[in-house]
Amino acid sequence: MTRISVTVDGVRYDDDVEPRTLLVHHLREQLGKVGTVVGCDTSNCGACTVLMSDPDGRLVGVKSCSVLAVQADGREITTIEGLAGPGNTLHPVQRAFHERHALQCGFCTPGMIMAAVDLLSENPDPTDDEIREGLEGNLCRCTGYQNIVRAVRDAAAAAREAGTSAEPEPPTVEAVDAATPDGGLPSEGTPDEAVPQPVP
Repeated sequence: MTRISVTVDGVRYDDDVEPRTLLVHHLREQLGKVGTVVGCDTSNCGACTVLMSDPDGRLVGVKSCSVLAVQADGREITTIEGLAGPGNTLHPVQRAFHERHALQCGFCTPGMIMAAVDLLSENPDPTDDEIREGLEGNLCRCTGYQNIVRAVRDAAAAAREAGTSAEPEPPTVEAVDAATPDGGLPSEGTPDEAVPQPVP
């Protein structure tokens, strides 16, 4: 086991992980962040996209099925659960996806939204072609993509109009120890009920 410290959605988790554990499995199975989904597990579909800080501290989209949990040590990660603003207000991209009906089954939606947030943080006024190019690593089998492109365009316009960025608000960080004796979430209760206790 390897000890890692990673900040996910504003909470620093100190945890023991197997060196071979993928970030997506660590997020889902050990931290209870089940909004990040596993689609292909081969870095093809983009359903597992999260934002992870690069060495300069800038959040960039990564496919969490192609990143080992140990590679996230010392990094900041934002999942779909951490995207909402104060009072759980929808992020502009989430709101636009809802208003434009840019989803059907919803399986690809978390990764698609995270990829769109990454795109808009880099390019706040993309053309439709730039939106399609920015989302080309994310697959959707249901929608035909048109409403997704419209939703991203609407979110970009709303952010510009409000004078804000598409990047998520930086959260206040608290520290917790996520490890149970067997290295996973407690078996009782839902992931929300199994929130780890603060580290002294």
